[in-house]
Amino acid sequence: MNSIDAKNKDLQAINRQIRDNLNDHPVKVVNADHLHGLAAAIKHGEVIIDSNTGDYLGVLNDGATIKVSKNVGNYLGDNMTTGTILVEGNGGFGVAQYCYGGTVVVLGNAGDFTATMNKGAVIIIAGDVGDEAGTYMLDGDLIVLGNAGKNFANYLIRGDVYIRGEWENLGHNTRIVEMDNRDIEKLNSYFDTYGIEADPQKFKKIVAASKKPFYK
Repeated sequence: MNSIDAKNKDLQAINRQIRDNLNDHPVKVVNADHLHGLAAAIKHGEVIIDSNTGDYLGVLNDGATIKVSKNVGNYLGDNMTTGTILVEGNGGFGVAQYCYGGTVVVLGNAGDFTATMNKGAVIIIAGDVGDEAGTYMLDGDLIVLGNAGKNFANYLIRGDVYIRGEWENLGHNTRIVEMDNRDIEKLNSYFDTYGIEADPQKFKKIVAASKKPFYK
């Protein structure tokens, strides 16, 4: 494994080193707390970040696997298309906004506006989420094992939202439906893949009440 020490180095230099060292082995980055936009637009390989990170980690991810041992800042995985981002700690504001695909897993808590305008990604939060999680979701899955804040799944358009905990209030254009066997199998597959211990049958499923919420 190639190791990169980001201490006192700028973002451009570290991202260049990551790309230059990606091959058949993972690249490990340490002391990356100060960097915003780390591992942006990576198309392949595995990046292991053994520290906290700043904002916009994995922005425009296009096929890489990015693993973080601690906490991340705001806008994790913004606009990613494919690949996987796995965070062992907490995520800030706007986790996995505007994602077209791929998978984002946060094993801690996530902030407000998580999964805003998700367009097809799988987003799993093992802790709690803040307000407006899943707002304007267009497709994909949002799975929350903890609790949610205000306006959960607000103006949901398409996609599926699952939650094991409670919420302060549901947003506009939402309805709760019964889980079926396909939902159970899907959640079991996600949990098995990412080593999450949870019983899918204890989740509630939220879908859009109307596919055209802005028209009467």
